[in-house]
Amino acid sequence: MINKLTLTSGYKNGRSWLKDTFYTRPFKIANVGIYKQDPALYLMVMSSSPGILDGDHYEIDIRLEKNSHLQLQSQSYQRLFNMKSGAFQQQRITMEEHSVFSYVQHPVVPHENAIFKTHTVVQMADNCHLTLGEIITCGRKHSGEVFRFSKFHSITEIFQRQKLIVKDNLLLQPQLLPMWAVGQMEGYTHQATLLHVNTGAYDMEALPAKLRLLLEHEQDMAFGISLSGTKCVVVRILGNGGEQLYNCLRRVQRYLWEEAGNAVAAEKLKTVMA
Repeated sequence: MINKLTLTSGYKNGRSWLKDTFYTRPFKIANVGIYKQDPALYLMVMSSSPGILDGDHYEIDIRLEKNSHLQLQSQSYQRLFNMKSGAFQQQRITMEEHSVFSYVQHPVVPHENAIFKTHTVVQMADNCHLTLGEIITCGRKHSGEVFRFSKFHSITEIFQRQKLIVKDNLLLQPQLLPMWAVGQMEGYTHQATLLHVNTGAYDMEALPAKLRLLLEHEQDMAFGISLSGTKCVVVRILGNGGEQLYNCLRRVQRYLWEEAGNAVAAEKLKTVMA
């Protein structure tokens, strides 16, 4: 089944707004903005389906117009059901100048024999801020389904003016390679990845140390934060609970969201002063 979602975040009169949207079942978009004084747009992607089924094909297109700020939220944990042929998701994100996009999804729970591939392509203009977070679990842990899915493959490619600046390629095949092995999960059952990309003049050198302070007091997990080139910070976390990792990514997301807003405001002020 082909499922489509498209949305465009516009900007006018100093506020971001939902300029256009189209979706087929099971998708639905809800505005979850709380504070009227906040000029950003907050949307939640909702679904009437219990999860992704065998043969499903998801196509998601998101566009942010110049100066637009959009924070997208997921509704709940995403289940990948038992499959024979597999399911596929294609996400395309286009960001115009001075736009800010942030999306940290709830954990993905692959059931036994699940086969899933997701491919995200982001096209960024100059002076944009992007935050993407993803969490993959071992499956239905409390039902005894620990790493019994067949394949999970997530590819993220981020471009600035058509030039590739970041590519993340995560492939898990528990039936071919034990997840407990060295270089794999090494005793942990959940993995989280957060990518933060800035295509402006923002200094990224000090950012890993600042983010480390947000996570260093967490127990029973391992994490690393590194710079990928001069425009991207990568956060990797290994743990044993989806809720813990999700809360960690949300904490980092909130910090980066505020920093992006401050950076954009400073850039506008600099332009006015010039």
